[in-house]
Amino acid sequence: MRFDSFITEKAAEAEKMCEDVFKRFDKLSRHNGEKVLCSFINNRVSEHHLRGSNGYGYGDEGRDALDKVFAEIMGTESALVRHNFINGTHAINVALFGVLRTGDKLVSVTGKPYDTLHDVINGKTGGSLREYGIEYDQIELLSDSRPDLSAIQRGCNNCRAVFVQRSRGYTLRKSLTVEQIGEIVTTVRQINPSAIIIVDNCYGEFCEITEPSSVGADLLAGSLIKNPGGGIAETGGYIAGRRDLVELCANRLTVPGIGAEAGCSLNQNRAMYLGIFYAPETVCNALKTSTFALALMNLLGYECFPEFDEYRTDIIAAINLKNESQLRAFCEGIQIGSPIDSFVVPEPWDMPGYRHKVIMAAGAFTSGASIELSADAPVCEPYTVFLQGGLTFPTGRFGVLSAVQRLEKDK
Repeated sequence: MRFDSFITEKAAEAEKMCEDVFKRFDKLSRHNGEKVLCSFINNRVSEHHLRGSNGYGYGDEGRDALDKVFAEIMGTESALVRHNFINGTHAINVALFGVLRTGDKLVSVTGKPYDTLHDVINGKTGGSLREYGIEYDQIELLSDSRPDLSAIQRGCNNCRAVFVQRSRGYTLRKSLTVEQIGEIVTTVRQINPSAIIIVDNCYGEFCEITEPSSVGADLLAGSLIKNPGGGIAETGGYIAGRRDLVELCANRLTVPGIGAEAGCSLNQNRAMYLGIFYAPETVCNALKTSTFALALMNLLGYECFPEFDEYRTDIIAAINLKNESQLRAFCEGIQIGSPIDSFVVPEPWDMPGYRHKVIMAAGAFTSGASIELSADAPVCEPYTVFLQGGLTFPTGRFGVLSAVQRLEKDK
């Protein structure tokens, strides 16, 4: 593919702008990569751990060792890493249903959760928390996306659990830093020391040198086809945190009394180990791709969130386009620059759990893997496309240029 000279010149300018930011990402990747390696060494990971089990999965040493590796990486007492979590929402669902009981109250302190999780919490059908008699309230973020600590102090004094969404989701709010999550934890602990603080960690893993557990979060949950799967895990998710709470979640995922002791790993162990091993470098590439895209789109006159040189705590870039036609064009360009199904034209569709049609460009080796370069958006005003992923920076850069070229032709 040949790109117009105007685009390549702007790309070179954007890449020059990103040099110092890229150096920060390289340093971050080095720190997190060493942390992951040390976890493998400390837990004596062996070749036999890479093999899978079948049937009941009793005595699956690879599965059990992976839990320990993951817990050490996340800085938690325990972890539950399983291929049979179908996505991040499923992992969060298990965490919520694992620790909450009828009559308990859950408070989201980052406003309304994204659509699929909103149905888990407050849906009127299908077995939501609401149907099980669990109360729900939410506290909005301030206008600058910071947590409203005063409102949290007033609103979390009698709840059983506090929910924090780290990433922006399908919104233009900023993602939260680990430091800001620590401020939430401190505020909640002052007025409700027993509250369970649950963090939706999707898109945020390895974007900082620590995870939310380091500032007191009780449970973290996320997807293995996002950051921590490194583009290699074929499916799955995780819950990590306090040992007693992870055990409750394991009982919810399987059966009370069995918990994490059963569940075969089939042929997934090797991919999950290898994925977490590659994850820090893969996240570094995704951050570089995102930063480059933000710089380039800003040069072309588009409103972007965050700023290209802003401190990052997730891999998502949000770009405001002008109309549905440009939204489609950008996503078509990402698809054209993908390794799989580059010839396919993405079309908006009624994606389960979402209130608007969603268009998604994702020519990925693993279906729906948003650690691979992808772009998706609800088809509604202000026609914001959410860009994430990039297994390697050269291919991520190429995909972004492909999107820009398709967008320019649509003008």
